[in-house]
Amino acid sequence: MYIGGTIISSVEFHGNMSLVIFMSGCPLACRYCHNVELLEDDTEWSLDQVKSEIDSSADFLDAVVVSGGEPLVQTEAIIEIFKHVREIGLKTKLDTSGIYPDKIQKLLDLKLIDYVSLDVKTTFSKYRKITGTNVGFNVKKSMEIINSDSDVHLELRTTYVPTLHTKKDIYNLVDEIEGDVYTIQQFRNKNVLDPALENVEVPNPHDLRKLAEEIKPYFDGQVKVKSAEFGEQII
Repeated sequence: MYIGGTIISSVEFHGNMSLVIFMSGCPLACRYCHNVELLEDDTEWSLDQVKSEIDSSADFLDAVVVSGGEPLVQTEAIIEIFKHVREIGLKTKLDTSGIYPDKIQKLLDLKLIDYVSLDVKTTFSKYRKITGTNVGFNVKKSMEIINSDSDVHLELRTTYVPTLHTKKDIYNLVDEIEGDVYTIQQFRNKNVLDPALENVEVPNPHDLRKLAEEIKPYFDGQVKVKSAEFGEQII
């Protein structure tokens, strides 16, 4: 399996100390991608190496998060990792773009996921502008599949990029999505795939909070804002 690295984090799975495994590879080309180094990384890990990494920290972990890249490119590897995580009694979280609904269904059928963070780039009909391909309705299907499993907590999250999104886009998006949490994330202009975005101003966190407050009445769930200045804020 191809893995770009791991970190210990207290913020990737709210309320849980987690080992985050960054799996390499992604078929998308999101212009604001900040994990560019993972797109073509070919660092190989064996399953035993991954298990050892998990076990060495297990005493002070609550969960293991598989992120990327797009981890579902390596679905069989995720299955093996999460089976081990289940065996040692930890929780599991998957970060995904949602472009592979059938693979998500497979993981749900195996009862291997507790929490999903689903990146919703924009309204489902406008995905080409962000990702270079029309995969929005795959993401919608993934959202619907996850919501059909009452045992899985679903967070939807959008990285707000001033030149790619408008407030109206976020209003329209909220009309299309359903889940337990919706998070608006602050765009960061460092280490992005599209060099033109390095000149785009980082959104003011107070403006993002105001936007979140405006959309909150239209989303049937918890609304959050995540910024470098203030971390994760519940609205």
